[in-house]
Amino acid sequence: MSTVQTLDRAGIAERIPHRGSMCLLEKLENWDAQRIHCSTMTHRDTGNPLRTASGLLAPNAIEYAAQAMALHGGLTASAGQAPSAGYLASVRSVRFGVDRLDQVEGAMQVHANRLSGDERQVLYEFNVLDATDRPLAQGRAVVVLNTPLASMETDQCAGTENEPS
Repeated sequence: MSTVQTLDRAGIAERIPHRGSMCLLEKLENWDAQRIHCSTMTHRDTGNPLRTASGLLAPNAIEYAAQAMALHGGLTASAGQAPSAGYLASVRSVRFGVDRLDQVEGAMQVHANRLSGDERQVLYEFNVLDATDRPLAQGRAVVVLNTPLASMETDQCAGTENEPS
């Protein structure tokens, strides 16, 4: 498990599969073995890659939460062990407190709590809040780990081809 307590955007980008403007989280606020808290102002960026002509719609909060989950997985990996590649398999009980994220003032607070899991899948609860702790999005997500598809995607993100044996 990592001893890092806080990270900036560059440090986060080194630990998740998203690069450039697709790395949506700007700061790791704190974390432990069960939970993570990140913050960001990228929801206000007119160049946000998830933004459409209608703005940055609330369902995109799930991507913010998924990136926090990915970062948590990387931070909780055993020393010397690469984090498990994973895919967001499902989200449940999702509720939105706003229609658009780009209209939210201040930094968004992204929280994910690991509820259960093993080497194949992890269940998280997530909450995305505004700077005054108003709920913007909340729900549960299942991340599937170490699937052949996840391994292939990780290889492609790293710029290698996944050749059949």
